[in-house]
Amino acid sequence: MRRKFLVALGGAALAFSLAACSGGGAGSGGDSSDKKPADLTIGVSMPTQTSERWIADGKAVKEKLEAKGYKVDLQYAGDDIPTQSQQVDQMITQGADVLIIAAIDGTALSGQLDAAAAAKIPVISYDRLLLGNKNVDFYVSFDNYKVGVAQATALLVGLGLQTKDGAKGTAKGPFNIELFAGSLDDNNTQYFWGGAMDTLKPFIESGTLKVKSGQTRIEQAAILRWQQETAQQRMENLLTSTYNDGTVVNGVLSPYDGISRGIITALQNAGYGKGAKKLPVVTGQDAEIASVKLINDGVQGSTVFKDTRLLAEQAVIAAEAFLQDKQPQANDTKTYNNKIKVVPAYLLPIQTVYKDDIQKALVDSGYWSAEEVAAGQAKK
Repeated sequence: MRRKFLVALGGAALAFSLAACSGGGAGSGGDSSDKKPADLTIGVSMPTQTSERWIADGKAVKEKLEAKGYKVDLQYAGDDIPTQSQQVDQMITQGADVLIIAAIDGTALSGQLDAAAAAKIPVISYDRLLLGNKNVDFYVSFDNYKVGVAQATALLVGLGLQTKDGAKGTAKGPFNIELFAGSLDDNNTQYFWGGAMDTLKPFIESGTLKVKSGQTRIEQAAILRWQQETAQQRMENLLTSTYNDGTVVNGVLSPYDGISRGIITALQNAGYGKGAKKLPVVTGQDAEIASVKLINDGVQGSTVFKDTRLLAEQAVIAAEAFLQDKQPQANDTKTYNNKIKVVPAYLLPIQTVYKDDIQKALVDSGYWSAEEVAAGQAKK
């Protein structure tokens, strides 16, 4: 653990400088720059293994760190907050030199962040921003507002109201749509929703798009823990309560592929996709292989691809900077306020993937193979 005390004047000056850079977080002291990678351990805390996305994230971070010679303590919390708290506690007590945390609930690890700060362990918030505590040193993620814009744009494209290059489409509407949001304990949910609603608002106000259920608040649309089953149930309830008069839903804003699959299952069970009752346009996120197959088969409309290999690489770059007593390079120092401080961030680009983008974006890049796309299942 990074507990060396700075006793010389030069060391004190260094500590002051680093504290100023990191806003007084955990990365404000200690010295591991003279240690070899094999002497250093990085704790990696991931929220769940129920989503293939998080399995891929954990694997990518671990492999990239181990390739550089570091020891890695990778733990999955099974979507259980007490389990994640206990796992992070253990990483701290066992002497982790850096923590990389993708939280289940961004507000639930404050005690662990304080303990990490006391032990001089830098904390990197991974994709989900840790909230309500000053001891968050860095954030690596994607431009989450743009994710929401991309999802809403994909919905407009699918409905024919807009073309992929941003031109006005030929469709006139009106179209019935429904809105889904992510889990409210995930800070990204607000950014996804904000980007999407800012994009859809003019079409809703003009009457081109109608949210027939009237459920337009994020609290009504949110799906706790991003669960597929919960999304399916909500879609079933919407169909029963709102579309039992013979009208149909034309599009669904979905923030995540797992939620999308739950929505699609509910729609198919209600007869959509059979005969003249077309499946609505359904968006998504994360390019999960089961949904990529659905897109390839013409069932799901699109997904937002966030290359987790690049995110893992950026987390490793940030961890190495801290281990060398440097501040990682940020490309955003204004956006991500965790309610205590603005956390310096490195944001990565995103890409919307429609059916005709699968080959170039996902297969040619090596993210998925053609065989995996065809099967809808990742090779083990």
